[in-house]
Amino acid sequence: MSQITITLPDGAQRSYEAGITGGEVASDISKSLGKAALACTVNGEFRDLSRPIEADADLAIHTLKDEPQALELIRHDCAHIMARAVQEIWPDVKVTIGPVIENGWYYDFDREEPFSAEDLEVIEKKMRDIIALRDPVRTEIWDRARAVAHYEASGEPFKVELVGMIPEGEAIRMYWHGDWQDLCRGPHLAHTGQVPADAFKLMRVSGAYWRGDAKNKQLQRIYGTAWRNKQELKAYLTMLEEAAKRDHRKLGREMDLFHMQEEAPGQIFWHPNGWNIYTTLQDYMRRRQRAGGYVEVNTPQVVDRKLWEASGHWEKYQENMFIVEVDEEHAREKAINALKPMNCPCHVQIFNQGMKSYRDLPLRMAEFGSCNRYEPSGALHGIMRVRGFTQDDGHIFCREDQIEAETAEFISFLSKTYQDLGFEGFKVKFSDRPEVRAGSDEVWDKAEAALLSATRAAGIEPELNPGEGAFYGPKLEFVLTDAIGRDWQCGTHQVDFVLPERLDASYIGQDGEPHRPVMLHRATLGSFERFIGILIENHAGKFPLWLAPRQVVVATIVSDADAFAADIVAQLRAAGIRAETDSRNEKINYKVREHSVGKVPVILAVGRQEVEDGTVSMRRLGEKHSKVITVAEAVAILREEATPVDLRH
Repeated sequence: MSQITITLPDGAQRSYEAGITGGEVASDISKSLGKAALACTVNGEFRDLSRPIEADADLAIHTLKDEPQALELIRHDCAHIMARAVQEIWPDVKVTIGPVIENGWYYDFDREEPFSAEDLEVIEKKMRDIIALRDPVRTEIWDRARAVAHYEASGEPFKVELVGMIPEGEAIRMYWHGDWQDLCRGPHLAHTGQVPADAFKLMRVSGAYWRGDAKNKQLQRIYGTAWRNKQELKAYLTMLEEAAKRDHRKLGREMDLFHMQEEAPGQIFWHPNGWNIYTTLQDYMRRRQRAGGYVEVNTPQVVDRKLWEASGHWEKYQENMFIVEVDEEHAREKAINALKPMNCPCHVQIFNQGMKSYRDLPLRMAEFGSCNRYEPSGALHGIMRVRGFTQDDGHIFCREDQIEAETAEFISFLSKTYQDLGFEGFKVKFSDRPEVRAGSDEVWDKAEAALLSATRAAGIEPELNPGEGAFYGPKLEFVLTDAIGRDWQCGTHQVDFVLPERLDASYIGQDGEPHRPVMLHRATLGSFERFIGILIENHAGKFPLWLAPRQVVVATIVSDADAFAADIVAQLRAAGIRAETDSRNEKINYKVREHSVGKVPVILAVGRQEVEDGTVSMRRLGEKHSKVITVAEAVAILREEATPVDLRH
């Protein structure tokens, strides 16, 4: 046997005979590592420990300490173990696919009788029995004919179809977990006992069509979650409980912010309370943008297809666009237009009006642009995922040598905005060229290099997010972490050399010749609708006073205080505070409880004593005790808190 060299992550090298496995190398390094090893990475490829290594290679051994690799393995094996458990309990059930997803996995089954909550408990118990067996996991590579024959003989029609979908030349891997077998790319753990038996849970059942097509057979999908240990599972389930309490749809009803209905799928009916948040946020962004040197514009909702064809959206993005056909007078054919899904082509039209000089750059253009995009009905989710939304959109037209400074300026702008809105930190992802794109590789090389260089110059080393750029250019994605640890991708910043070329944008350079500007697409919040949903959940509806939809309620204890309450409300409103009276013939405890459910930040209670003394009993949301202060003090305190953060001295 020939000798090969294995290079470990610390640079150490070891010599072995070709054909040694990752598991054997782990045991050779130390007995403890051999026992703890779950899988390995060989020359960048994630693998089973049992696969032979035939040539010189860089090798990393993964254990439970390696979070991303460990979680993927545990969740992938849980999917197979769950499918095995289901078929051992109900042998007639047919299996389909079971991929790893964020925080867990799912597996789709063909079963006539619906799975019940009690069934999930039975399946969980069977899974733990399988884990306790510590059955070995092994793999073989079969040819297509053998795999098809095997699944036809075992009565698994979905697996037969899956084998037919595997490209010619790609390995057909068959995995066994004990005696149960599945078609899978892998990798997997060495034996079922490596799955932590106390760190997984089956979550729910839903319907799913085979291969996602409503024309195909409807299946049952069981979702599960799995973690490295019991503590991580408990933390995740606690987070889900907290997330349910913070659900923006639930709080939206309780706070009377908005509603949605079948007649307008993916569209929002904003109620007065919700619109208060919306306009307060928009006013804040408008002031910030003006201070940042942006000019605000507004562009049409319906635009002829010719512009979308010129920009490339008609070819690359048409499936997400709402098409509008109009019988134009005296026209032979219907005019075909589209509701704009984004604002960038329209902003280029404004840039193109009149001659621009290098002295005019950078030109920072902003719009609260109302856009419409088709989203499948199954993807819609409250106000987080909608079809009609408004972006805090902006485009910076600049020279190539200004990309770095403008990127740094935007990151600073975005950072301050997020901080003002209650988010202390964010992550940055760098998304490079997608498979479907416009522009040459040379242009993309230049755009990617420019954006990456500018990001690093701003002191940020972004995380790579391969293939997720826009069709016209690479982008930065800014990811917020909320109060309960969830990540939300909100802001974006993109470098675009393509659209100015396609739409013939130019400026006169210092040399007197025309040049193409670079177009920087940027959004801070993303869409107002989604960001407000994130704000609702981040704050659990308990907004800081300046953002709160209802800021102060002056509640009377006795009817004799009605006139006093009305006078206080007038003073508060004069100070710019959203205030209202509650003089209903109800007990004060009832009023406090009702307004607390509605997340009103401050309740000022007034009775006979307060009328005599010129005071109020001020109670803040979430606090058990009230504080008695003068009306003048209350107005002064609340005026300061109700002032938007960017206007405070």
